[in-house]
Amino acid sequence: MTDYRCRGVVRLLAVAALALLPPVAQAGRPVFEIEIRGHLFHPSELVVPANTKVKLIVYNRDPTPEEFESYELNREKVIMGGQRAIVFIGPLAPGEYPFFGEFNPKTAQGKIIAQ
Repeated sequence: MTDYRCRGVVRLLAVAALALLPPVAQAGRPVFEIEIRGHLFHPSELVVPANTKVKLIVYNRDPTPEEFESYELNREKVIMGGQRAIVFIGPLAPGEYPFFGEFNPKTAQGKIIAQ
Protein backbone atom coordinates (compact mmCIF):
# COMPACT_ATOMS: atom_id res chain seq x y z
CA MET A 1 0.00 0.00 0.00
CA THR A 2 1.39 3.38 -0.90
CA ASP A 3 2.00 6.03 1.72
CA TYR A 4 -0.76 8.18 0.21
CA ARG A 5 -3.36 5.37 0.40
CA CYS A 6 -2.30 4.49 3.95
CA ARG A 7 -2.86 8.07 5.12
CA GLY A 8 -6.29 8.06 3.46
CA VAL A 9 -7.30 4.89 5.31
CA VAL A 10 -6.08 6.36 8.61
CA ARG A 11 -8.10 9.54 8.02
CA LEU A 12 -11.20 7.53 7.17
CA LEU A 13 -10.87 5.46 10.35
CA ALA A 14 -10.33 8.60 12.45
CA VAL A 15 -13.47 10.26 11.05
CA ALA A 16 -15.49 7.08 11.65
CA ALA A 17 -14.26 6.87 15.25
CA LEU A 18 -15.14 10.52 15.92
CA ALA A 19 -18.64 10.01 14.54
CA LEU A 20 -19.27 7.33 17.16
CA LEU A 21 -18.33 9.54 20.13
CA PRO A 22 -21.07 11.36 22.08
CA PRO A 23 -21.11 15.15 21.95
CA VAL A 24 -18.51 16.62 24.29
CA ALA A 25 -20.90 19.30 25.59
CA GLN A 26 -23.23 16.65 26.98
CA ALA A 27 -20.51 14.52 28.56
CA GLY A 28 -19.79 16.94 31.41
CA ARG A 29 -23.31 18.24 32.06
CA PRO A 30 -24.48 17.62 35.65
CA VAL A 31 -27.57 15.42 36.01
CA PHE A 32 -30.14 15.79 38.81
CA GLU A 33 -33.26 13.76 39.58
CA ILE A 34 -36.62 14.58 41.14
CA GLU A 35 -39.52 12.22 41.82
CA ILE A 36 -43.23 12.93 41.98
CA ARG A 37 -44.86 10.70 44.63
CA GLY A 38 -48.21 11.30 46.31
CA HIS A 39 -48.57 14.57 44.38
CA LEU A 40 -45.36 15.88 46.01
CA PHE A 41 -41.90 16.56 44.61
CA HIS A 42 -39.04 14.61 46.26
CA PRO A 43 -36.79 16.36 47.06
CA SER A 44 -38.75 19.59 47.20
CA GLU A 45 -35.51 21.60 47.20
CA LEU A 46 -32.73 20.86 44.76
CA VAL A 47 -29.34 22.61 44.84
CA VAL A 48 -27.63 22.96 41.45
CA PRO A 49 -24.43 24.73 40.42
CA ALA A 50 -24.94 28.34 39.34
CA ASN A 51 -23.98 29.42 35.83
CA THR A 52 -24.10 25.82 34.57
CA LYS A 53 -26.59 24.12 32.27
CA VAL A 54 -27.97 21.01 33.96
CA LYS A 55 -30.08 18.03 32.97
CA LEU A 56 -33.06 17.42 35.25
CA ILE A 57 -34.78 14.03 35.10
CA VAL A 58 -38.29 14.10 36.58
CA TYR A 59 -39.81 10.70 37.41
CA ASN A 60 -43.58 10.58 37.92
CA ARG A 61 -44.17 7.64 40.29
CA ASP A 62 -47.88 8.47 40.57
CA PRO A 63 -50.43 6.75 38.30
CA THR A 64 -51.82 10.12 37.17
CA PRO A 65 -50.15 12.76 35.00
CA GLU A 66 -48.45 15.80 36.48
CA GLU A 67 -46.89 18.87 34.95
CA PHE A 68 -43.52 20.25 36.00
CA GLU A 69 -43.96 24.00 35.63
CA SER A 70 -41.91 27.05 36.53
CA TYR A 71 -42.47 30.61 35.41
CA GLU A 72 -39.00 31.62 36.61
CA LEU A 73 -37.32 28.79 34.68
CA ASN A 74 -39.62 29.27 31.69
CA ARG A 75 -40.35 25.52 31.60
CA GLU A 76 -43.43 23.35 31.55
CA LYS A 77 -43.51 19.65 30.85
CA VAL A 78 -46.36 17.15 31.28
CA ILE A 79 -45.19 13.80 32.63
CA MET A 80 -47.61 10.92 32.30
CA GLY A 81 -48.09 8.55 35.25
CA GLY A 82 -45.25 6.07 35.58
CA GLN A 83 -43.11 7.95 33.05
CA ARG A 84 -40.14 10.29 33.16
CA ALA A 85 -39.21 13.51 31.43
CA ILE A 86 -35.93 15.29 30.82
CA VAL A 87 -35.81 19.04 31.33
CA PHE A 88 -32.69 21.10 30.60
CA ILE A 89 -32.33 24.21 32.73
CA GLY A 90 -29.78 26.96 33.03
CA PRO A 91 -27.31 28.29 33.11
CA LEU A 92 -28.89 29.97 36.14
CA ALA A 93 -27.69 32.99 38.06
CA PRO A 94 -27.37 32.35 41.81
CA GLY A 95 -30.82 32.39 43.41
CA GLU A 96 -34.01 30.44 44.01
CA TYR A 97 -36.35 29.28 41.25
CA PRO A 98 -39.74 27.90 42.36
CA PHE A 99 -41.55 25.17 40.45
CA PHE A 100 -44.89 23.43 40.93
CA GLY A 101 -47.16 20.71 39.61
CA GLU A 102 -49.85 22.32 37.48
CA PHE A 103 -52.36 19.53 38.22
CA ASN A 104 -51.77 19.62 42.02
CA PRO A 105 -50.44 23.14 42.71
CA LYS A 106 -51.33 23.14 46.42
CA THR A 107 -49.18 20.09 47.23
CA ALA A 108 -46.68 19.68 44.38
CA GLN A 109 -44.29 22.56 45.05
CA GLY A 110 -40.55 22.94 45.18
CA LYS A 111 -37.61 25.11 44.29
CA ILE A 112 -34.27 24.89 42.59
CA ILE A 113 -31.48 26.72 44.36
CA ALA A 114 -28.57 27.78 42.15
CA GLN A 115 -25.33 28.30 44.14
